[in-house]
Amino acid sequence: MKRYYPILLFLLLIFSGCTQKKKSKELTSVQDSLPIYLSLANDIQINYALKQQYAQKAFSIVVKQKNDSISRFNLFKIANRYYNMNDFKSYHEISQLVLDRSISSKDSTSIAKAYIYLGDYYSSRVISDSAFRNYFLAQKIYLQINDQYNLAKTLLSKASLQYNESDFFESEISVFKALSILKNQKNVNDQLYECYNLLGILYNERGEYEKALEYQNKALNTLNDKSISADLQLKATSLNNIGFVYMRMKNYKQAIIYFEKGLQEKNLFEEKTILYAMLLDNLAYSKLKSKRLDGLPDQFYRSLKIRDSLGLKMAKISNQIHLSEYYAIKRDTLRAIQFSKQALFLSRSSDKLANTLLALKQIALVDPGNASKYSKEYIQLNDKMLKAERNMGEKFSRIEYETNEIKDQNSSLQEKNKTLVYVFSICTLLGLFFYVYKTQQARNRELLFKQQQQIANEDIYNLMISQQNEIELTRIKEKKKVAQDLHDGVLGRMFGIRISLDSLDKLDESDAIAKRKKYLAELKNVEQDIREISHDLNREKSELINNFVSILGKLFEDQRNTYSSKLITTFDPDIKWDLISNIEKINLYRIVQEGLQNCNKYANADIIKVEFKNENNNLVLTIEDDGIGFNTNKTKNGIGLHNIEYRAKECKGTVTIKSAKGEGTILTIKVPIEPNNNLHNDI
Repeated sequence: MKRYYPILLFLLLIFSGCTQKKKSKELTSVQDSLPIYLSLANDIQINYALKQQYAQKAFSIVVKQKNDSISRFNLFKIANRYYNMNDFKSYHEISQLVLDRSISSKDSTSIAKAYIYLGDYYSSRVISDSAFRNYFLAQKIYLQINDQYNLAKTLLSKASLQYNESDFFESEISVFKALSILKNQKNVNDQLYECYNLLGILYNERGEYEKALEYQNKALNTLNDKSISADLQLKATSLNNIGFVYMRMKNYKQAIIYFEKGLQEKNLFEEKTILYAMLLDNLAYSKLKSKRLDGLPDQFYRSLKIRDSLGLKMAKISNQIHLSEYYAIKRDTLRAIQFSKQALFLSRSSDKLANTLLALKQIALVDPGNASKYSKEYIQLNDKMLKAERNMGEKFSRIEYETNEIKDQNSSLQEKNKTLVYVFSICTLLGLFFYVYKTQQARNRELLFKQQQQIANEDIYNLMISQQNEIELTRIKEKKKVAQDLHDGVLGRMFGIRISLDSLDKLDESDAIAKRKKYLAELKNVEQDIREISHDLNREKSELINNFVSILGKLFEDQRNTYSSKLITTFDPDIKWDLISNIEKINLYRIVQEGLQNCNKYANADIIKVEFKNENNNLVLTIEDDGIGFNTNKTKNGIGLHNIEYRAKECKGTVTIKSAKGEGTILTIKVPIEPNNNLHNDI
């Protein structure tokens, strides 16, 4: 029996080796199949159901892997596949999963990237406040880890979101922040394109068409970089945007040229069908406006059919409104009303009130019998949209503020926990050295006090010497200036007059009289020169006073050049500016700046008044507008008003706000003028 043992052992080893090889091959096969699944899930030639299966297979492989940087990287890839398939539910679930895994691994880069993915999800679902919060969290992390490239991309995503919510001012700021970062980076033409393109769109929305064309052409020029993929059809996008600017300028002939160029881009229909339909609709509408009816209404119907097949319900509204306009021109009232009603019905199922406003405007034109009803609804919706845009802008600011507050609180809690650990550890050590500490404490205090007293005495002495030197230098400078003026101007002339007067003794009386009058006139001129020198000694004080007023004047000039509202400013000549400290002037300047910004953003005012006046030794600043006003009892103060109250408090002043809906707003700040204040508080 023993002789069979070696044989059995040999067979067992062979079987075990085969099993291990089989497992190894299976594992390798699974790993090798992941790139294939990811590639197939992104293949535009494969139908939707198969791409879903491949994405699910890829996910089933990655989700079982260890939570490391490679598995998180692959999860991001899978999320991208679902985003490209418009499967936003799966995209959100995987983005949330990779965020949780990144947080548990303390991987800051992946955490920030996951926030970007979640922000994109909420942006696609038109949940703007959640999208903004995630973008802002990503921005904070990229700032901390000094990832400038991804910080710029995040700012650009935030800017796009702000644009979609009609917060054009803040969107412009975000884009320029991104640009300032990207200009110091290399190989970022794709991001520069996005910045220039968005700026062009922003300025087009604001009616600044020259700037819009400037930035759209800059965007087009960046596409000369061959590293940017042609599959993205960015050139066609820019051509469409430039054409749209000309269309807004009512230069339809030029618009048609750019729309036709865009449609001629290679593989546009296959690679960007949505853009193709948009260009086709814009081209047809430009033709309609320029009274070129060739190809109409077929081009409208073709664009409508494409958008309908893609399920782009909101995009169909544009086609239906344009078809309504076409049939109105053709005097086919029945079809014009039919398409405008379809557009109105579809727009009411949308969250975008702008679509409904366009549909109401068109149906009021083609159906004059019911125009009053549609016009009334238009006015109500327009007011609602303006209010929603303002609320969203305030909500974005509040999200930034609250997110910072939460972060600060979390940081504070972490620091407190660390402090507790340190305190308990130190207390244990202090117990061993308590006696030594007590005996040395009094001696250390005495020594420290003597050192501090000596340092303080030295500082006081140095300060006195420095102050005295400055006073002496100023005095010498002024004396030298006065001496030069007197010597070079006054004394020389007086010497000449004296010599001339001495010479009168040698002249006849008749000739001396005429000469004497001439010299008396010259003495009057000398007297005037002495008076001017005296006035110059007090001029610096006057210039210091006028400097603050001129700074305010520059602010008011910028306001008038930037905004259409009329600005009226008044300065009380009785105000003693020299009694107001520089700190108070800075705070007053910031209050005026914040007040004007609130008027520009929220008031929708035609006239803004800013007044400085002196009332019973109080400086009273009033900022008044004739805008829409607000209910002071119901509306919570925003960050801007909090800042104004804080700055007024710094000046020992008070703030009063009077406002009501439809009656404008009056902001009054009263600051006491203290004679001795400027002696202590100057900066």
